Order: sequence, then C-alpha cells, then structure tokens
Amino acid sequence: MEKLSNIGLQKEDSRKVADKLNELLANYHLYYQNLRGFHWNIKGVYFFQLHDKYEELYDVALTRIDAIAERILTIGQQPLHTFSDYLRVSSIKEAANLSDGKETVAATHQNLSTLLDLEREILKLAAETGDEGTVSLISEDIHENEKTLWMLNAFLS
Repeated sequence: MEKLSNIGLQKEDSRKVADKLNELLANYHLYYQNLRGFHWNIKGVYFFQLHDKYEELYDVALTRIDAIAERILTIGQQPLHTFSDYLRVSSIKEAANLSDGKETVAATHQNLSTLLDLEREILKLAAETGDEGTVSLISEDIHENEKTLWMLNAFLS
C-alpha cells in the first residue's frame, strides 16, 4: 500500500489533519449560521452597524468554508457535508433567539475564539507533518480572525 498521497504527503498524516480540518469545517458552518441569524434578527441602537458587519462576516466565513473543504479534498480526504455531521462534531452551538447587539457580539466573540483555538491546533499539527499547504491556509485565517476578535473586543469594552 502506498504511504504517500498523490501530492506527496504521508496518507496517515493527511488523515489526521483532515480530521481536524473537518472539525474546523463543522464549527465554521455553525459560526456562519449564527452570523446569518444575527444579521436577520439584530435590533436596537446598533442595528445599522451590526446588520452590515454580520453580512460581511458571514460572507467571509462562506469563503473560508469552501477553502477548508477544498483543502480536505486536496489532501485526499472527504469533507463532512451534512448538517447532522456539523451538529455532531462542532463545539460551537446554535445561537437561537438573540437580537440584542451586545449579546450577539459576545456570542460571535465566543464562536470566533473557538475557531481560533482549533486553528492553532491545526497549525501545529500541519507544521509537524510537513503540510505547508494547510499551514498557509490556516495561518492566513488566524491572522484575519485575530483582527476580527480584536475589533469585537473593542466593541464589547
């Protein structure tokens, strides 16, 4: 049995990375759906600011979801693709019935913190296995998510 994938990575290493990427994919789907709900249901004094910001954030999340799934395929594995899988695997939970600005920003902050923790785990694993493609994908995402988290912190302080 061939130990290297068609892109030259160890198959077993790629399976481990893909498992963590699938966990990230599931969490990103819940993060995305929460942002959609916040966008639709936001009320109050922060409506105009947050309505637009949530749309911006969910558009970015959707792009990242696609990039993560494509990376899983690139390293020879299968991305999760059902909501039942996402709900089973995700640490992020559905945020139902939130419409207050501070509550929705706090929930977004918590969700983004969860994504960053997982991305840092993936970054370490990918670096240890020599998977530079995943390192690059995740490094860029960490940078952008840290900046967004900083902005959310500023809003909440």
